Amino acid sequence: MNKNLGWKLGLIAATLIVFLIGIFGIPKEWSGKGLLASLQERIHLGLDLKGGTHLILQVQVNDAVNAESDHVVERLKDSLGKRKVNYTDITKPDPVGHPDQIVIKGVPPEATSDLRSIVSDSLPEYDLASGAENSWTLNMKAQTLSELKNRAVTQAIETIRNRIDSLGVTEPVIQEHGLGQYQILVQLPGVDDPARVKDIMQSTAMLEIKQVLSGPYASEQEALQQSNGVLPLNSMLLKGRSVGSKTSNDAGEEYYIVTRSSAVAGADLRPGGASVGRDSNTNTPDVGFLLTNAGGRKFAAFTGAHVGDRLAVVLDNRVREVAVINEQIHDQGRISGGGMNEQTAKDLALVLNSGALPASIKYLEERTVGPSLGTDSIRAGVQAAVIGMLAVLIFMLIYYRGAGINADIALILNLVILLGFLGYSGATLTLPGIAGVILTIGMGVDSNVLIFERIREELRNGKTPPSAVEQGFSHAWVTIVDTHVTTIVSAFILFIFGTGPVRGFAVTLTFGLLANLFTAVFVSRMIFDWILSRKQRGEALSI
Repeated sequence: MNKNLGWKLGLIAATLIVFLIGIFGIPKEWSGKGLLASLQERIHLGLDLKGGTHLILQVQVNDAVNAESDHVVERLKDSLGKRKVNYTDITKPDPVGHPDQIVIKGVPPEATSDLRSIVSDSLPEYDLASGAENSWTLNMKAQTLSELKNRAVTQAIETIRNRIDSLGVTEPVIQEHGLGQYQILVQLPGVDDPARVKDIMQSTAMLEIKQVLSGPYASEQEALQQSNGVLPLNSMLLKGRSVGSKTSNDAGEEYYIVTRSSAVAGADLRPGGASVGRDSNTNTPDVGFLLTNAGGRKFAAFTGAHVGDRLAVVLDNRVREVAVINEQIHDQGRISGGGMNEQTAKDLALVLNSGALPASIKYLEERTVGPSLGTDSIRAGVQAAVIGMLAVLIFMLIYYRGAGINADIALILNLVILLGFLGYSGATLTLPGIAGVILTIGMGVDSNVLIFERIREELRNGKTPPSAVEQGFSHAWVTIVDTHVTTIVSAFILFIFGTGPVRGFAVTLTFGLLANLFTAVFVSRMIFDWILSRKQRGEALSI
């Protein structure tokens, strides 16, 4: 038995050192404050412990569907023109309720085969159905529609993550919110300026450049009066303000009738191509942007065909600037005006560089946790963990006597391994995570109780101490593995379907249970073997 004790003790010592480094790293200062600073640097605290902002955002997925169907409308017009297929109109009858539906009117019967060929070859994601009076309806397939909406949420999460990372927020939680459809959960621990972060998060940065059909108008009523109460087909009314407009009113709000489809959209922006500059006329901050090669070609074709017309730079469904197309424009442009200052220009460039959101975002919920409340939570959680652990340690010493020391050593090592796991993995410790630590303490003692009671039973049956220890560990092993595996499976399910705090509980519980398998069986057995090696044959075991 002694020949195995050396390497077992070495393994346990190495494990202890490795996980202590996981907890504290390499402290810069070997003092109480230095160790505490290293601990705080290694163990990341969640929103409920550190304080910060909790947001739930609703992705307006129909915006992404509208943008896609607007592109399809333009492609249809181009394809029908190339095939010389006549039609009277191509519209989206209900862009709000059914943005995935497109209606083509006035297609001659002899052009039916050409239309079907265009849709089947160029638009396989749409179903084509005939209607009354030579009309045809294109409906996006259900699977394509679902994939488009889900992709919009995924892209929005990645874009928001890029923006938050650019601001330097540590350990943010940005994920799909399982309690609502097309929602995003955002938790920002320890933010210094929550108002600014929220503004950047909520800013959709949906940059679009649209053709201006008419305007500006002083009011919405005036705009509708100029259109006989009905907006032209495939148009929309947007408000905003153009700094260069000579008719700007004192209130600063103007209305423009613009095309629904965009000459340039957010997907045409070149990542990282936005930069802060100065307007040459007003010397105020502005933001320049670059387009992708495909976006530049599309913009050049559009501006070349509309020299003399006006374009509106639209950001977040508000007109920011209106300009006349004097000549063909290729792959770059500038956004100015709107009361832009240095900070807003930098924030806008940051948002554009982090990627344009595929759809707008609606702000649903905000909760703010103050640092003082987080400190109180830490104090209460640590106090509960310490009291619970001391109670367990004292109970094991009283009830199991000498063997209780064995259990206490294994329990302390279990806690060290658990905290070391958190330090190495970068997992975030939340208040439910502290509850998971406390529950792990109970589970660790449970394993020792199973083993010790089995050893007692074997001793009562007349077995010698070495034989009782051998039989106790071998018979209790199956039960310990069974209880741990079932609990780990439950924690795994919590991690998959739970949100941030629930996941924190699942992570700490799983790590603690894995550590307990090592400490309750391997470490505890090694201690028993060491004790037995120092006893005379037939000497009683304190248990």
